[in-house]
Amino acid sequence: MKMKDIRGLSTDELRNRLNDAKEELMRFRFQQSTGELTDTSRMRITRRNIAQLFTVLNQREQNPESEESHE
Repeated sequence: MKMKDIRGLSTDELRNRLNDAKEELMRFRFQQSTGELTDTSRMRITRRNIAQLFTVLNQREQNPESEESHE
């Protein structure tokens, strides 16, 4: 997901997507430990998405007046 798309989401949508991405990463870790995960690059992409979501959420917390324009 592109940062432009992430910044266009509301704060609630960001939190929901963050929770979904964390659950997906947990599933990937279980699959990797059992040997079921064949495409390990998906873990990297998911970790990157989590970091991007955290970045936008933290920016909005530090600058709350810009949050009003996103909701």
